Amino acid sequence: MRALLIAGVVARLRAAPALREVAVFDAPPVRAALPHALVEEPVLADWGTKDWRGREGRLAVTLVDGGERPVRLRGLLAAVEDWLPDMPPDLGAGWRLVQLRFLRSRMVRSGERWTGTAEFMVRMGETAR
Repeated sequence: MRALLIAGVVARLRAAPALREVAVFDAPPVRAALPHALVEEPVLADWGTKDWRGREGRLAVTLVDGGERPVRLRGLLAAVEDWLPDMPPDLGAGWRLVQLRFLRSRMVRSGERWTGTAEFMVRMGETAR
């Protein structure tokens, strides 16, 4: 289910009109042009019952950009915050999003680059076994 969630988030971000110029990765890239986005591995916990499997956790999307000021990065981060929660619920293989909600974001400068991270709460369940 973890791979299904990551694949769904990557596909959703790649379809975002505001992120058209942004490469989206599901693992840290060795080399990548700026700006780019990374869908980080989610932190998941059991959210099921005795007769239903589910997971609850946190998912982060990190954007990296250059420049003296983070003007472009602010817009990209806002686009992720707005676009991702409306992701279609079907993840495939019987798994479905129950909730995907924006929690918080932060931007920091590291050397010549700016990094912005948006964190989301996710709940997902298996609809068929």
